[in-house]
Amino acid sequence: MQNPAAAAKELAKLEDMARRTTKEIRHMLFTLRPLVLESQGLVAALQAMAGKMKETYSQTVLVNIDGGLLGQLEMGRQGVIFYIVEEAVNNARKHARAAHIGVRLRSLEEGLALLEIQDDGVGFDVEAVNRTYDNRGSLGMVNLRERTELVNGLLHIQSAPGKGTRVQVFIPLTEEVADRLHHAAGVG
Repeated sequence: MQNPAAAAKELAKLEDMARRTTKEIRHMLFTLRPLVLESQGLVAALQAMAGKMKETYSQTVLVNIDGGLLGQLEMGRQGVIFYIVEEAVNNARKHARAAHIGVRLRSLEEGLALLEIQDDGVGFDVEAVNRTYDNRGSLGMVNLRERTELVNGLLHIQSAPGKGTRVQVFIPLTEEVADRLHHAAGVG
């Protein structure tokens, strides 16, 4: 290259691209197997995910977890909850153009937990997306439904254009509550 200034500019672009790519790869590796989930639990894993979202994508994710609830969730369920949150947060980041994404896990009543992922993004027409879902390439909603089934829960998505999105997963902590929840919803 004959122009040293242009070469320096091109090198700076390549270095920046390499840094971004490295951050994104680290983020992907973290979400594939968040070791902090196994070693420190759900709260630490969600806080680490929120930190990685901020670092990698400049996306603000606020996490609010009822610590008293964690003792009622075995590690396998905590893992599924982590992956539900991760899927919903990534959907919000990719599609909603949200300034903020909130994650909350709390006790709703005895034996029933509620996981909510809410964003202040552009929202969407839930019915229209569900109607055309088989023709689309994305697996986001399918993943949310399948992971909700793994915790014997019920998934509810509220959204409208311009109104943001709220993903709610009702998680029964006992078989009795699971039966009542699914009977009330007319499922199974």
